[in-house]
Amino acid sequence: MLQIFKYLILSLFFNHAFAKSPQIAITQIAPHPSLDQVRQGILDELIEQGLIQRDLSDLLYQNAQGNITIAAQIAQRFVALSPKIIVAIATPSAQTMLKAAKDTSIPIVFGAVTDPIGAGLVSRLQNHKGHITGTIDLPLPQAQLSLAKKILPNLRKVGLIYNPSEKNSQKQVKAIKEASISFGIEVEEASAFKTADVAQATSYLTDKVEAILLTNDNTVISALETIIKIATKGGLPVFASDPESVKSGAVAAVANDQYQVGRETGVMIANILKGQDIKKIDVQIIAASKHYFNKKTLKHFGLSSPAFDKEQLKG
Repeated sequence: MLQIFKYLILSLFFNHAFAKSPQIAITQIAPHPSLDQVRQGILDELIEQGLIQRDLSDLLYQNAQGNITIAAQIAQRFVALSPKIIVAIATPSAQTMLKAAKDTSIPIVFGAVTDPIGAGLVSRLQNHKGHITGTIDLPLPQAQLSLAKKILPNLRKVGLIYNPSEKNSQKQVKAIKEASISFGIEVEEASAFKTADVAQATSYLTDKVEAILLTNDNTVISALETIIKIATKGGLPVFASDPESVKSGAVAAVANDQYQVGRETGVMIANILKGQDIKKIDVQIIAASKHYFNKKTLKHFGLSSPAFDKEQLKG
């Protein structure tokens, strides 16, 4: 309730500040370093192309603070303002925005979405013919498990914490479980429908698995600090799907450069602002290709990083 009250106060302020339609309206499902990097990449690309002011005076931004009710309220208000384009960062924000704008022609561009088809955002990636497009941020499960096995050669059981109500998380968990068979790894699942559930889910896994693998789940990454604290106390290394989580204490990750995801999403937005028809812009898949390591965390667990090209993060 407190979050919603704060949102309503902010809404009064923004409604006054944007009496006229903003050039661009950006919404983000939750505060998290990786999602923040996506947003910063978008902003830098648009500033560099001269499409928005450096002081962001022609841009409206609101964060749902991980609350889907607030996300829906933001979506309704953005649509009422009728901006030139709406940007939705992460799957829940994209879903609520598309629902609110279904009877309009406002272009919507999403970023950091794992499965736009499964989430009901588009029917197909190419020639989707809708007023929504964007970028897919999908780490490859084979690469994630391969990295975990290189660091923990005797790894036999890994834990997954995820929100079953997030379509993107369901797909990632299914893909990891399918890929785990060839690695001889058993998967133990722990559900967290809200951020407050993450601590209990992490504690549940501490005596059941040998490591935890985090997907790009918005509920879970919002409680990363809690996961790292409980897992470390329980002697469990945490593998992530984004570089910012490695900076925060996860041992390693195979992940996209989230800032670059934002830059590429920004190019799409720029092309639409310049007149390109959004219906002709295919959804773009950005492959995860970088390895990230936290030397301090590896040392804590007595582990070492594999000998291949990598970017090391000291944390």
